[in-house]
Amino acid sequence: MRVTVVQMNPGADKAANIAQAEALMEAAIAADRPDLIALPEMWTCLGGDRATKFAAAEALPAPGSNDPPGPAYAFLQALACRHRLHVHGGSIGEAAGDRLYNTTVAFDREGREVARYRKIHLFDITTPDGTGYRESATFGRGTEIVTYQADGTTVGCAICYDLRFPELFLALRRRGAELILLPSAFTLQTGKDHWETLIRARAIETQCWIAAPATWGRHEERGEPRYTWGHSLVADPWGHVVAKVSDGTGFATARIDHARTAKVRADMPVLDHRVL
Repeated sequence: MRVTVVQMNPGADKAANIAQAEALMEAAIAADRPDLIALPEMWTCLGGDRATKFAAAEALPAPGSNDPPGPAYAFLQALACRHRLHVHGGSIGEAAGDRLYNTTVAFDREGREVARYRKIHLFDITTPDGTGYRESATFGRGTEIVTYQADGTTVGCAICYDLRFPELFLALRRRGAELILLPSAFTLQTGKDHWETLIRARAIETQCWIAAPATWGRHEERGEPRYTWGHSLVADPWGHVVAKVSDGTGFATARIDHARTAKVRADMPVLDHRVL
């Protein structure tokens, strides 16, 4: 399986973000012909104020219904159908009553929704430069651990700040995950020191491939400049970074080698050795 991570520089203009995503995804598909392509966290609307986030959010169709989808959902679904590939839609704002959720939707090669994951761990912190973030002021917290199947590979779902909680990644491994998708908008301040280190650690601990598409560059949050780290990457089950995007927008592709996974797990069967 060939997996592509797409790195974007989204802002608060949803239509412009969808156009940017389409251009990057079409270029990646033409160049690398992936089986699965993935977008970053909140790629439809990064920044803006609370009202902007609510305006950009979409009420997702009820499973099995004929409810009309919003433009981002429809775009992802159509791209999966058009190119006959799996699409891991990063995360978008999901409108659910008077709350929003930071939600991943994933589609199979026929454009059928196969996964919906609401971010469990919300980013309520102050970065080293004193910038404060309070995701819980706008978004509700998810409760469900989610996996899905893509060409016989079990894919686990996580989003950005989830990376700091290894118990979620262990739970995904215990549910059979071989590949974990981690769409992110990691801050510049935390990303430069922790991003790659934490991804490699989660890969080593779980002996899973981790594919992490991320946002990069400047955006505005309530009129103030914010910066995200980017450096989207794919790490193998030994913790090696096998594909990576540098600064700027772009994409990178890696081949998920099932034999590599099997060998790492057979040589060091850590899951069998766990006592907790």
